[in-house]
Amino acid sequence: MTYSKDFLENLYRMMLRIRICEESLVDPILKREIHCPVHLYSGQEAVATGVGAALEQKDYIFGNHRSHGHYLAKGGDMPAMIAEIYGKENGCSRGRGGSMHLISPENGVLGIVPIVSGTISLALGAALSIKIKKEDKVTVSFFGDGATGEGVLYESLNFAALKKLPIIFACENNLYSTHLPINEIRTNRTIFNIANPFEIETYRVDGNDVLKVYETAKKAVEHCRNGMGPVFIEFLTYRFRGHVGPDDNVQGSHTDIRPKDEIESWLKRDPLILFKSYLMENNISTEDKLTLIEQSVETEVNAANDFARNSPKPLKEDLCEYVFK
Repeated sequence: MTYSKDFLENLYRMMLRIRICEESLVDPILKREIHCPVHLYSGQEAVATGVGAALEQKDYIFGNHRSHGHYLAKGGDMPAMIAEIYGKENGCSRGRGGSMHLISPENGVLGIVPIVSGTISLALGAALSIKIKKEDKVTVSFFGDGATGEGVLYESLNFAALKKLPIIFACENNLYSTHLPINEIRTNRTIFNIANPFEIETYRVDGNDVLKVYETAKKAVEHCRNGMGPVFIEFLTYRFRGHVGPDDNVQGSHTDIRPKDEIESWLKRDPLILFKSYLMENNISTEDKLTLIEQSVETEVNAANDFARNSPKPLKEDLCEYVFK
């Protein structure tokens, strides 16, 4: 499959936007300028970027606690997201939700909620509404490997298969559920097989290869748009930061509970490094051009952080505004 230079460079730009945006939050978190829990997406950028590139603005996505990348890749406003993380009135949820409650209805970001597997049933409902209304849309439900221990996922798989709903179940398997490695949770580490009993189209993909992610997501989107029912994709990836915050911070100690050699092996498979090498080795782009893209993104991220810091906080008397009883 051949792609235009602009398309490939835009994939690189989006991954950079997510990475640099995430890393810009590390210092404010450690300085306690940001008070809400923040689950950084660094290392998993290829998944959000590849899936987002396969979707249209009209399509829906639902996310989880680690969803900054999903929000940005679907067209969400970066200044509004960072302002939300800072708890500011100009945030996408008016400063009431924080890092784990992002929304951008105009871009199809209908719900990002931290409860494990909490948005899977919401995504299912959105897919059902698409079918009832006979709309040309697709819904994507992003969740982690930890959500595969929740019953609602299996109920949703069954219902989606039964009704042939246009929904993609996107499992980002980063090998850890909070601090527990996957082999301490599952007897079988091949997660994508859980969809087989429901006769759902399934894939297992290298989640650090943005082109493989995009190509698989594109097939899944076409499958759904053609009325052929749901798709389940397991993306193998790895978070570079802690479960919440820059590191794991277990019992007040800023250490990482993961094996050092495991972390180092995954750092060598950094999706940004891999794709940058691909662009240069195939003469698609140059070091100078990619540096210019990086500088442009850094300028954008710095401006977004300045916007957030300078935005007003919600007034105390207005704290219950926008909250539904």
